[in-house]
Formats: sequence, structure tokens, C-alpha cells
Amino acid sequence: MGLMDIFSPANRRERAAARVEPPVVAASENSVQSESQWKGLAVGGISKAGVRVTEGTALSIPATLQALRILSGVFAMTPLHMYRSTDSGRERASDRAEELLLSRQPNSHQSAFDFFELMMQDILLTGNFYAYVSRDVRGIPRALTRLKPGSVVVAEFFDRSEGQILFYDATLPDGTNERFAARDIWHVKGMSRDGLCGLNPIRFARDAIGGAIATGDHAARFWQKGGRPSTVLTTANKVSSADKTKIRSDWSNLYAGPDGDMIAVLDQDLKAEFLSHDLKSNQYIETRQFQVVDLARVWGVPPHLIFDLSKATFGNIEQQSLEFVIYHLGPHYARVAQAATRQFAPLGFYFEHITDALVKGDLKSRMEAYWLQRQMGIANADELRARENQNKIPGAAGTEYWRPANMAVAGEPVEQPDAEEGSTP
Repeated sequence: MGLMDIFSPANRRERAAARVEPPVVAASENSVQSESQWKGLAVGGISKAGVRVTEGTALSIPATLQALRILSGVFAMTPLHMYRSTDSGRERASDRAEELLLSRQPNSHQSAFDFFELMMQDILLTGNFYAYVSRDVRGIPRALTRLKPGSVVVAEFFDRSEGQILFYDATLPDGTNERFAARDIWHVKGMSRDGLCGLNPIRFARDAIGGAIATGDHAARFWQKGGRPSTVLTTANKVSSADKTKIRSDWSNLYAGPDGDMIAVLDQDLKAEFLSHDLKSNQYIETRQFQVVDLARVWGVPPHLIFDLSKATFGNIEQQSLEFVIYHLGPHYARVAQAATRQFAPLGFYFEHITDALVKGDLKSRMEAYWLQRQMGIANADELRARENQNKIPGAAGTEYWRPANMAVAGEPVEQPDAEEGSTP
């Protein structure tokens, strides 16, 4: 076969006929199978500390609850807008249905804040967020329905000419199960090792989370016994197994738990010995403090935002808050904005989060920055007033740009004032 034969119409038709794509139907024994289909189904498990780690038990830790509250809440309060690229820069596409969907009302029962807060919680707890995209007859998205974690499985298909193609086996809220094309399921994944599904933090940080749960359970059991140490009852007499069981049961019923301060009356020459627990030498408090910092690492949040101020100072709190927006939330902003652009934005449009409100300095610093921008002609009065949520100045006064009188345009001659008569140049 020659080189020209490869590109002949007959050969192209033969190659097209030989190509087989996976059916977009419910999963069956003939459907596409991939390793990613089974990842993420086993959530949590037993940690090395001996406690089961699940989404519910992880949220029972105050540090985890606060970390997810601050990350999802701050992320949701940051607006996501759609922009149109123009010759002069960009302009907000306020008239697009996709902009209204993501910035105002994703569905009939959720605000944009509620929707994005839930999205970030799914990404943090399970590594993935899925939503079904409802479209009208013209194909324009009209509503987004969040799909519960575990109800969606990614199915991959590879074609040499087009690359990797993803399908989603999803169970919808009405109970139906189908295989959907990627345009029907909006998938936002967290940090990933295969590019298909995000890593589940509860699964990979199971031992760190389990250690915090076990430490809290130990404290709860200690106070459940009335804050008293373990007790040993001794006697010189011989005690049968049945009597031991009865004595142990009677002691627990009378003097354990909230009734631990009752006066014990012992017979049969029994003596009570209390086993001391030195929590200080066991560094119990230090262990719990370290676990707070360890959980801050797991969820990607500065320790001072989950109320661990042991290393915080007045001078570095503002800098840490700025780093929170850049290094901790920044990857999430980029991840969601680019996923929205890929899913909903036509060519020439894109989505972007507006974080100006989060990186504002104190009032004095903002006014100094505004004054410099005003002097240099970077911004006019109306633009600066808009940043502080103030109305425009009536008339055209607020639209003027200043320019320092002692500056000139590079490459142009400097104009000299006319010399007076009789003066020496």
C-alpha cells in the first residue's frame, strides 16, 4: 500500500467502519470497563488506632468541622462570573444563560452560595463533585442537580484518533441509572493521580483522622467514668469466678460514670486501689494540639483559621490570611473556573472567580493604594468608588483620569516655556 492509498476515500471509509465506540447505555457486561470505575467506592475504613473512619466520624472532630466550614464558606462567598474576550480586553457576559446559572440560581431550590458550598464540601470529603446538567431543547443549560457521592462512576474509552473519552454511569435522584456523555455530567475533581477521579482525603489520611478520633474517644470515656482512674478491687480471700463477675457488676453500677463520687462500702475484706493516669507525662494535651495542626495539613487550611493560635502573632496573621487566598483557595478557584469554562463556555468566553473582596487590606492601606492609582492616572474616581461599593459621582467629573504635570511621554520632546524678552537663554 502506497502513501497516497492510506489517505484514499475508500481507506478512510474502511477505518471509520472499523472504529467501535462504547454505547451510551446503562452499564452491562459488554460496557466499557476501567480501573477508575471502582476507585473511591471504599470510603474510609478501620484506622491503625482501631476506630472506623468515615465521613460522619471525620466531621465529629471540631478541627475538621471548622476547616470544612471555613474552606467551603469562603469559597462559596467568592462570585464566579462569565466573561467575553474583546479586542480591548474583556467584558462581563451578563446576558448569557450560563452566567445567570452559575452566579445567581443553579437550580430551583439553591442559591449560588448554597450550591458552591456543597460543591467544595464534596471535593474536600470525597475528592469529586458531580452534577447533572438539565438542558432545554436548544441545548442551553437550565439547571444543575448535585449527584450524591457514590452514585456516579467514571467509565473511560480510548480512541487513537480522538484520545480518551469519558462517560458517566450515574444514578439520578429519580432512581434511574444510565450512562451519560460528559456534556450531561459536570465533574469537578480534586487533586488526582490518574486525571479521571480525585483522591479521597478520608481514605488516604485515615490514620491521621483516626488518631484524632481515638484521642477524643479516650477523653470521653475518662469523663464518662466520672473523671476517675481505673479501679482494682483486691482481697486476701479466695473469690470464685461468679462472685468476681457479680462484684465487678455491682461496682460499675454503683460507683462508675456520673455516680463515681458516691461513698463505697466494701465487705469481704475488699480493698479498692486506684490506678493513676498521668496525662501530663503522657503529653495528652500536646498530642491533641499536634493533631489540630495535622488536620490543618490534611484539609489545607492555616492553623489559625481553625483557632490554633499557638504559633500566630499580630504581625503574621494578615500575611497568613493573604496566603490562605493564594495558596489554599487559589487551586480550588482555578479548578472550578476551568471546569466551568470547559463545560459551559463557548469559544471566546471563560469563567473567573473575583477575589478582590478577600484580599483587601485595612482601610489606611487601601486609601494609600487608591491615592497612588488616582495620581498616576491608573483609575478614575468612579472606578475607585465602585471598589468600595459607592455610587458614581454625578456628571462626568468621576470619569476623568489625572496625569502628573511633571511627567512626559517617552520619545517625545519636552516642551519648553517661551523665554521672556531680554532674558538670557
